Amino acid sequence: MSLLISLGSGILYQIKAKTDTLPSDPASQALTASADQATGIQAQTDKLAGAAPVTESATQNWQTAESDVVSIGAAATRNKVHDLSLNISNLVGTVITVRLYKKVNGVERKIYEQGFNATTDPPGLPVINGTWAIHDPLRVTLQSNNAADNGKAVDYDYLLEAM
Repeated sequence: MSLLISLGSGILYQIKAKTDTLPSDPASQALTASADQATGIQAQTDKLAGAAPVTESATQNWQTAESDVVSIGAAATRNKVHDLSLNISNLVGTVITVRLYKKVNGVERKIYEQGFNATTDPPGLPVINGTWAIHDPLRVTLQSNNAADNGKAVDYDYLLEAM
C-alpha cells in the first residue's frame, strides 16, 4: 500500500509543478496580433462573402457566328465562380449552343459545350451550378441556329468569389 501512496504523491507533485505556472485568470490573457496580421486576416475573411452578384445582358448576332456573352474574371487573378446562369427566353432557335473557354497551360481551350432548344428547354440555363476555380478569364459564348435570334438580348447572372 505504501508503494501506491508514494507513487501517487509523486504524480501529484508533478501535476502541481505544472499548474503552478498557469495564470490565475486565463481569460484575462489576450491574444495579440500585429496590425499587418489583423489586416491580412480581415482581408481573407472578407473574401468569403464574395462579390456582389453580376446581372447583365448581352446583345449579339447569335446566329451569324458564335458570339461572346460575358468574360468572367481577370488575367492572373484567382477566383471561384459559384454560379453562372443564362436566360434564353428571348431566343427561338432549336439549337442554342453554349460554350465555355479558359486558358489551359497558357492557351485558351474550349472546356464545355452544350446544346439547348429555346422552344422546349427551360429559359433559365444553369451553366455552372457549383464551384469552378479560375485563374484567368472564363469566356462564355452562345450560338443559335435561327437568324431570328440576331440582335436579341441574352441575360446572364453569376456569382464570383476572390481566392
